[in-house]
Amino acid sequence: MKELVFAGLLAVAITSANGQEKVADWVKVTDLAAWKARDSQGEVVYKDKLWILGGWFDSFQPAPRDVWSSADGKNWELVTDSAGWRSSDIPMTLVFKDKMWFMGGWYNGRLPGHTATREVWWSTDGRRWEQAKDAAWSPRMGSGAVVFQDKMWILGGTEDYLFAKDDQRLRNDVWCSSDGQEWQLVTDKAGWSPRALHQAVVLNDKMWILGGGNYQPAWQVRNDVWCSSDGVNWTRVLENAPWQPRIWFSAVVYRDRMWVLGGSTHGNKLIVDVWYSKDGSTWFELKSRVAWSPRHEHSALVFQDKIWVAGGHARPLNSEVWSLQIPPDWFNDDAPPRR
Repeated sequence: MKELVFAGLLAVAITSANGQEKVADWVKVTDLAAWKARDSQGEVVYKDKLWILGGWFDSFQPAPRDVWSSADGKNWELVTDSAGWRSSDIPMTLVFKDKMWFMGGWYNGRLPGHTATREVWWSTDGRRWEQAKDAAWSPRMGSGAVVFQDKMWILGGTEDYLFAKDDQRLRNDVWCSSDGQEWQLVTDKAGWSPRALHQAVVLNDKMWILGGGNYQPAWQVRNDVWCSSDGVNWTRVLENAPWQPRIWFSAVVYRDRMWVLGGSTHGNKLIVDVWYSKDGSTWFELKSRVAWSPRHEHSALVFQDKIWVAGGHARPLNSEVWSLQIPPDWFNDDAPPRR
């Protein structure tokens, strides 16, 4: 493990030429999508459409197995109401080699038979799902998942979401696969601490781990930032980013920057803030006059040159869809930060 030490932690504001703080507003695409309000769903962008995969309604009914797609975020088509997979509470979902992949997840909430899984499924149309071999990694959910160096990567997660008695079910292992069938253990103990409900992205030829923590048996939230170019050697870029520690948040890469959106912080307080960074060390908070309400376990995707936010738990669950488009020349994060 390497560690980068910075002289100061920068949380800076973007200002316009006249010194006023710049804002970028969200657009509500629909208040009520065709799919039932939910959180913890899988999500991908595939074949020029947004896709929503399963999710969570409550902990006392099986997770939904429906698949929905949309070409515009407003009009949604039910592709199937009974996909082959069943563990759709916080699964890991990716697009890789022209297929949608659905991996891991939690099954049956707090009902009998509840469990995490290591199942791996793929589809080219969202209707017919094929099951690959069970992964070599332990059953889990809430892992980081990225495509990097022409492989799928699974990073950390938890083997017991709701009933763990201690932290022994948390993982900080790193796995990769070039075909979804055979998985290679890259390291069983990465430099970052065991965690789940974090986010992983790829930027600047590196994988990044952002925040996360644990839900049971004790609430844990973090705001550290780590990166690696090989999955083995990890550098801690920040011990405490300027955004609040959080779990159940979303992250994307947009305009060559990583973005952190919403989630839950200490005391399960819902948050609505949005932050972005080009390098993981200096972060800027996006200011908006119009935005979605505080929420966690929402979907965030990049599609049609915009960031999209869909669903999530805003107390109550919702099926809203929002979008945000920022011109490439809007940013001023190359300038010296304002103090």
